[in-house]
Amino acid sequence: MGESIVTYLGTNIRALRNRKKLSQEILANELTVSRAKLNSYENGITQNPPIEFLLKLSDYFNIGIDYLIKHNLNTLSELQIRHLEEEKDFIKGSKLRILTGTVDKFNRDNIELVPFKAKAGYAAGYSDPEFIASLPTFQLPFLSPERKYRAFQIDGDSMLPIKHGSYVIGEYVLNWEDIKSGQGYIVITQEEGAVFKIIHNNINKTRKLQLISLNPLFKPYEVGIGEVREVWKFINYFSNELPDAQAGEDNNIMHRLLSLENEIKSLRNTSN
Repeated sequence: MGESIVTYLGTNIRALRNRKKLSQEILANELTVSRAKLNSYENGITQNPPIEFLLKLSDYFNIGIDYLIKHNLNTLSELQIRHLEEEKDFIKGSKLRILTGTVDKFNRDNIELVPFKAKAGYAAGYSDPEFIASLPTFQLPFLSPERKYRAFQIDGDSMLPIKHGSYVIGEYVLNWEDIKSGQGYIVITQEEGAVFKIIHNNINKTRKLQLISLNPLFKPYEVGIGEVREVWKFINYFSNELPDAQAGEDNNIMHRLLSLENEIKSLRNTSN
């Protein structure tokens, strides 16, 4: 049997069940598992429950999986547990995230454009109806009318071959648990405003998002979810310049050099 990944799961199931004054039978029915199975998790008989069970448990009690398995909730006050529940709601957008937008004369959602000059103010004004109403707007008939989109003008060379000054269109992400690792997103933070990056989603593990540039000269970095204001999934982009074939070729060369450098470091570590 492999090493257990659930240090405090059984203790926490019992603590949360008692907090809500639930019997094992009632909770098992709520989670659509047998009472015997729930009892085995609660008493540590089964050490590594399937991820489907952990997801159900997390959703039911509104507590992140990492807290359920790695932190003893018995050591927390009632107020601290409520804060954990509120944090889960924040990630899911079920309580705190209300999007401000505009519509055209036909009552269709506009695509608001955030140009360079508005980038600094957007982090503070993203929820201000007057600020959003001051942004340029347009429509694109090939995008779904059921979803909300916004365009951001990107700054710098970190996402080459998508060039400085290009306009990136994003689809609004309400539930941050839906963020897919390896895909492009526009992330709004208080510190940086709007940044366009590839994301690795570590919310369930570290409460952070890792932001990765296409240009390997720019190192990945992390932002905590408390710093994030909005997330928009990359849909399309527009540029008035053709992609630079040479830049793309140089980019591939840089990737190969970095890969070779990592292999050399790995061999050195192995030999030491």
